[in-house]
Amino acid sequence: MIPTEYIPFTPEQREQAAATNLEEFLHSRGEKLLPAGRDKRLSSDHSITVRGNEWYDHAVEKGGGPISFVQNFYGLCYPEAISLLLGSAGIRLSPATRQKEADKPKALILPEKHRDMRRVFAYLTKTRGIDSNVVSAFAHEGLIYEDAKYYNAVFVGTDKNGTPRHAHIRSTNSCGEIFRCNVEGSDPRYSFHHTGTDGRLYVFEAPIDLLSYITLNPENWEQHSYLACCGLSMKPLLFRLEQQPALDQVFLCLDNDPAGDAACLRMATELKERSLSVQRLRPSGKDWNDELIHCR
Repeated sequence: MIPTEYIPFTPEQREQAAATNLEEFLHSRGEKLLPAGRDKRLSSDHSITVRGNEWYDHAVEKGGGPISFVQNFYGLCYPEAISLLLGSAGIRLSPATRQKEADKPKALILPEKHRDMRRVFAYLTKTRGIDSNVVSAFAHEGLIYEDAKYYNAVFVGTDKNGTPRHAHIRSTNSCGEIFRCNVEGSDPRYSFHHTGTDGRLYVFEAPIDLLSYITLNPENWEQHSYLACCGLSMKPLLFRLEQQPALDQVFLCLDNDPAGDAACLRMATELKERSLSVQRLRPSGKDWNDELIHCR
């Protein structure tokens, strides 16, 4: 469920957010842009170009305005995207002020934990079919828990010291509108993951797909490393390779759809340039949870 108090914006504020100059916005957040004719290309993802307040991802043939860009590139939900574009007070900021605010990293504040995770555990194991031992293993590490206020599932990404650096929220309702977003202040480099001991890394779009794949392939799963990008950005993947230099085999397990295929191709090209072994693992359905449910 999307909390209604998170949607305080007037039509004028929405128009201001939609009119944001993306080139200026990205510069203010430290993103490097490369010349590409009349456009600018993101240094961190060469398939994405921006011009004024418009963007386009040539890999998936999808584009739009500033709000949809922030939703896709930073993994934020609609209200959070507008807040980021307008500033934390919901006010149009001057470029100088926006630069100053952008230089201050937001603190990650995790949603309060429920006293148990009965609803989330039932959702993941019964509705989604994920093995209870797998869910318990991640919960024991504090990487999955139930949000006390809205009973959402919270998937936590930590640094090497175990400090939370990223949190992805997903509603547990099985019908109606699905709510999912990254908590404000999340560092995308630390998205939901498991660090193993061997050289294998399995890469997914969503935490539930990661857990579903382990359920389908449980043998010695703890020895392998797993990463859910919480989207299609390569930032979490490239950072994981920096943090674990022993990784030499990457299995791209993104969704079986045009966007997943395009992202796999983009990632594979980058990884092969780094002399890594790359293999595409394609689920029989749209994603790995579809395959898991079909096999039940």
